[in-house]
Amino acid sequence: MKNLFVSGHRACAGCGMAIAVKLILEAAGEDVIVVSPTGCLEIVSSPYPETSWRVPWIHSLFENAASVASGIEAGLKALGRKHEAKVLAIAGDGATADIGMGPLSGMFERGHDITYICYDNEAYMNTGVQRSSMTPPGASATTSPAGKVSFGEIHPKKDLASIAVAHGVGYVATASVGYGLDLMRKVRRAIDHDGPSFIHLHTSCCTGWRHPSSKTIEISRLAVLTGLWPLYEVVDGEITDVKRLPKRLPVEDYLKTQGRFSHLFRMEGGEEIIRRIQAIADANAERFGLDLEG
Repeated sequence: MKNLFVSGHRACAGCGMAIAVKLILEAAGEDVIVVSPTGCLEIVSSPYPETSWRVPWIHSLFENAASVASGIEAGLKALGRKHEAKVLAIAGDGATADIGMGPLSGMFERGHDITYICYDNEAYMNTGVQRSSMTPPGASATTSPAGKVSFGEIHPKKDLASIAVAHGVGYVATASVGYGLDLMRKVRRAIDHDGPSFIHLHTSCCTGWRHPSSKTIEISRLAVLTGLWPLYEVVDGEITDVKRLPKRLPVEDYLKTQGRFSHLFRMEGGEEIIRRIQAIADANAERFGLDLEG
């Protein structure tokens, strides 16, 4: 298999995003045009005059990857060349869930044949680990720091998959860099789908999450195994596949691996925040039927 995202990029050792992009392109193949907005992926993969991309790739503004991808797809259609390449947008959580939400909604509503993948490392990692609307409760970020009067982020993560489903997107899935074969299978399904498709991809950031670079895959899997990041697919509005868990782990097993949650284990009142995070995992288990036991 030809490597379409080659070594030499500037990503951190153990970067979940870089691992994920390599898997995405391996699944998608050469006949794609990729759009990426400003963010970690653009910065590490394209320092002039070098590039790690071995497919056509376009850098958009921070907020408009979906708009640029829409224009490419419409242009291919107008030229009668739609069969030559699939359009793929790969963007971070800030560029998707925050400043890119309007263009993404428009792309969904117009029905462009685009696969949009949000790599969610749960903060604006490229500009200094500022919180985004995808930063999980209890996590400490530079703009939602833990301290004497705060336990870090207080707002829940935005449910991007449900937003896509509400737009009538025919194929929606969640994925994790910790489960590479599952990710690749979902990318192929998304690309084969006619019309807009959306994948919400959980990607660990060893710098922002503050964990050893060797633990990227292990920690990413823990998010799934605790129920904090359920893996599922939605086809035409119906949940069709869920990764069920023989024995769901307590959220502490995931939280204690990362410096961004370390304050919860040493600050008075941290136990209550951990209980609230456990409640999120329990609600996910109930909603998606994650538990094989009981």
